[in-house]
Amino acid sequence: MKKVKEASGQIYLYLAWVVATVATLGSLYFSEIRGFIPCELCWYQRILMYPMALILGISTFQNDSSGKKFALPMAVIGWCISLYHYLIQKVPGFAEIKPCVNGVPCNAQYINWFGFVTIPFLALTAFSLIILLLTLLSMKQRKQK
Repeated sequence: MKKVKEASGQIYLYLAWVVATVATLGSLYFSEIRGFIPCELCWYQRILMYPMALILGISTFQNDSSGKKFALPMAVIGWCISLYHYLIQKVPGFAEIKPCVNGVPCNAQYINWFGFVTIPFLALTAFSLIILLLTLLSMKQRKQK
């Protein structure tokens, strides 16, 4: 019975890995296939998302949730960067705080689906889901103890 309870908590870890992997592949699609050049803030988000796909993947397939202690702080930092990036794109007052000066400006919107879905919004969504799933995993593990 204990193994069933442990396995049911692992679904959160698995789903967090799936989200990180889809986000990683999505960013590679936008840059390598669609040809969108990432801005400075996009690079910071990638620096945090790509390793999470590996960390959470290894944790998932080894059935070891200890990877969450590395992935959760990375997701929180990535969430903050994504939120700031999204605000730069959508709120005119934020764009003046610190504009990107190297290459592509951070307020450029390669996509704008439905008037609000931009690449930073997609990253923000992915980081939010990872935070939620890893928090649910932590809560489930605390209840099992």
